[in-house]
Amino acid sequence: MRMLRKLFMLFGLVELIAPDPVLRACQRIAFTNPEQAKLHSRANRLTRIEGATLAWLLFRGRERSPVVSRIFEAAGALMVVYPSPLIRFGQSFACENPSELELQSWVTPAARLLGVLYLVVVFVSGSESESESTS
Repeated sequence: MRMLRKLFMLFGLVELIAPDPVLRACQRIAFTNPEQAKLHSRANRLTRIEGATLAWLLFRGRERSPVVSRIFEAAGALMVVYPSPLIRFGQSFACENPSELELQSWVTPAARLLGVLYLVVVFVSGSESESESTS
């Protein structure tokens, strides 16, 4: 669990420090026509916020970050059960031209997987602090 926690924390720090490569990779993966995507400048901010909150939750732990933990739980559960609104929100928030972009057919299953990963992050963020308190 400790290694998984460090891996997720590293990804959060990468999103915080260098959001552009993460966003470009997401564009190439998500759209059939990624070259037409025009990113808003706020896409960088949202990616940095996600990275910062991810790293914060994993560094501080679930018990000392209850608000962040609840946000990841709610977003993760929503992505697993009903990902379409979050996909549309993410696309319209990040891109200036969402109506011109075509999503790959597997974006919905990938969003569900991301939701599962959010839930795993919440679980992993509590595992180390719980094991320290029982030691």
